[in-house]
Amino acid sequence: MKEKLLERLVRYCKINTRSDENSTSVPSTKIQFDLANVLLEECIEIGLSDVSMDEHGIVTALLPSNLDRKVPTIGFIAHMDTADFNSENVVPRVIENYDGKDIVLNEALGIISKVDVFPNLKNHIGKTLVVTDGTTLLGADDKAGIAAIMTAMDKMIQDPSIPHGDIKIAFTIDEEIGTGASYFDVEGFAADFAYTLDGSALGELEYETFNAASASITFNGVSVHPGSAKDTMVNALVLAHEFYAALPHYERPEHTEHYEGFYMPMELNGNSESATLTFIIRDHDRAQFENRKKTLHKIGKEMNARYGHEHVTVKTDDTYYNMREVIEEKMEIVDLAVSAMKALNIEAKISPVRGGTDGSRLSFDGLPTPNLFTGGENFHGRHEFAVVETMEAASNVIVKIAETNTKI
Repeated sequence: MKEKLLERLVRYCKINTRSDENSTSVPSTKIQFDLANVLLEECIEIGLSDVSMDEHGIVTALLPSNLDRKVPTIGFIAHMDTADFNSENVVPRVIENYDGKDIVLNEALGIISKVDVFPNLKNHIGKTLVVTDGTTLLGADDKAGIAAIMTAMDKMIQDPSIPHGDIKIAFTIDEEIGTGASYFDVEGFAADFAYTLDGSALGELEYETFNAASASITFNGVSVHPGSAKDTMVNALVLAHEFYAALPHYERPEHTEHYEGFYMPMELNGNSESATLTFIIRDHDRAQFENRKKTLHKIGKEMNARYGHEHVTVKTDDTYYNMREVIEEKMEIVDLAVSAMKALNIEAKISPVRGGTDGSRLSFDGLPTPNLFTGGENFHGRHEFAVVETMEAASNVIVKIAETNTKI
């Protein structure tokens, strides 16, 4: 299993599937079809049934039940796109028997994954790591999840003595920009519940995500010659600074953890006459989430009142909600994953996701979908790596969930 996982991960990671939040197409980048087509063919080759790809590039398949009775249908889902970081010409490198020391990713460029910066590396001494050459991300988010699902399906097909009900798998698009799950056919997928394979370290099990929104604040100034600007000029860039300064200083990602929410400025564009400041808003608590959006609108209204004109326009759009609201009504699917891990001597580490997954949207669309670990770490950057032994554990958990589901 380990060799197949490694081969799949390296092969998938070499395919550029970066999504683009500024695109209006679906998927946001046509290159996602490159991996979709590979997975389509691979699903057929290993012997899965009902293999298909829709017009958006979402690939689905079925592993038919080998039981003589009906049990709940389980789905396993991973996304094909990668985050907003260079993913052109990914060069995965395999490190056998990692020694726990700093990893030189690129000697020529002086790019090093240092243990004092990434102490989680120390957790994997003696294991097999897959790293980058330091110029790209790896793409283990979420190609490690894809590899774990494909290898689990392959194992169950090759060993029909493993009991299981119907298992549906899906590989989705545009998860990193939060839009792909909008195009997922939950009814057509026909699973009773599912798990995304989109987590990180060994044992991670998550059924809580942020509530998420984006915000765009437009500042319209009055531009005049600075020599005659007194009592006339209204500098849009100064307005943007004033708006940001009105937010709670410590409610930013760099000062928060666990269940603490935040405002994060993403981009500032413009000049003295017109500027736009964008944010993302995150909070696990729905009431606090709603209050965060109200705070932005309140600051805008107060500034307009102070300046006597409509210089500030605030627009907020919800992106996804905390899937706990749905899953807490069906906690047996979390317990099923915990039982499967326990049977494999893996400690389930339940914690909130400080982010979102496809499961956020899918849960609210009628498919309760907690999140499982994959073995990838340090996502979304040049220091990303994958632990092959943890990927193997993730694949084994998939198999054990399917098997345990037959005993309920």
